[in-house]
Amino acid sequence: MRNAVLASAFIVLSCAGPALAQDDPAGPPAQQQTPQDPKQPPPTPPNPTQPPAAGGEEGHKPTRSFPSALVHNLGDDLEHLPRWNTVYWLAGGGAGALAIHPLDDEINEHLEGADAFFAAGKYIGETPTLLAASVTTYLVGRGKHSQRLQHLGMDEIEGQILAGAFVLGIKQTVRRERPIRDDGTRASGFAFPSGHAAGTFAAATILQQHLGYKAGLPTYLVASYVAMSRLHDGVHNASDVVFGAAVGIVVGRTVTWHGRNFYASPMLLPKGTGIIVTLNLGSPVSHP
Repeated sequence: MRNAVLASAFIVLSCAGPALAQDDPAGPPAQQQTPQDPKQPPPTPPNPTQPPAAGGEEGHKPTRSFPSALVHNLGDDLEHLPRWNTVYWLAGGGAGALAIHPLDDEINEHLEGADAFFAAGKYIGETPTLLAASVTTYLVGRGKHSQRLQHLGMDEIEGQILAGAFVLGIKQTVRRERPIRDDGTRASGFAFPSGHAAGTFAAATILQQHLGYKAGLPTYLVASYVAMSRLHDGVHNASDVVFGAAVGIVVGRTVTWHGRNFYASPMLLPKGTGIIVTLNLGSPVSHP
């Protein structure tokens, strides 16, 4: 029963976009129209296949050599990290981790070594595995001259780099010891947050933002499986993987901010306040 409850918690966290508002709704201010110079060629009409520009970001990943593009895009991602959407998700993940923290030991005792079902999670969620899949996607996109697939692969690479960096920084700051296993030993390193959870939830969020929930939901289920496998292996507490999942979602939504499909804004009510959320249920705009 606890397994089902914990799995539901991970899935709810991963799909709770409408409850936790996405980006600031206010778009860029309308530009004043200026008379067209008759000597200048007419402006090129917008291409509906290009993703919408978000804020000051370019509407698509620029064409550069791989190292140059990666460095440029990572800098662009970091510029978009400090926004309310990041605060909402980290606050939600922190609240979830605090709520489940008193049950950490009980959950670990129940799940650790339960069966072999979760054994593969250790390998699926490793950074080398996720990076290899990301690089493969990027290379296939280049080989097939598919800008959309290349863009997806680049975003996945950026997501794994940022997720790993954030997890490492938080681990070194919090320095929480890993749980004691049944044999009385601890795994090496620090526990909070889970890097496996962060990496897989980042990958799932990027897929969802590029391809929609039909592709994202199965990968969120895989990410939840990987997160729970860390409890089975006795190397993380439930609160570690909950906050790790939140970090991964923040990273995934940051690197794909140009492809967002949630919009939210505060609203005033007669006796309080609230948040109005608009969810685009249609197919996301194609990425180059």
